[in-house]
Amino acid sequence: MKVKNIFESIPQDMSEENFESIIDSTSVKIERIISKGHTSPKEGWYKQNKNEWVVVLRGSATLECEHARPLQFKEGSHINIPAGTKHRVTWTDPDVETLWLAVHY
Repeated sequence: MKVKNIFESIPQDMSEENFESIIDSTSVKIERIISKGHTSPKEGWYKQNKNEWVVVLRGSATLECEHARPLQFKEGSHINIPAGTKHRVTWTDPDVETLWLAVHY
């Protein structure tokens, strides 16, 4: 076992969004996502087979769900996205890393 800190080891090169699995089992996946000006792919929506609970630990972002108004996230904002819900990230802060914690279950 090793103690890690979710706020440390931020990649220097943030040209790509960073995804890091913390736990990945058959029933749950927990991942750290780091965005810096990144958005979802322009050509479509995420639509997952599992529920996803996500919280912004640092930074800010805008999330859009199909047929709903855009949702603004700041530090501490969280949401549960039911399986099958079409959603996408339309904005993350380009000046500060946005640190997400996502739980897929």
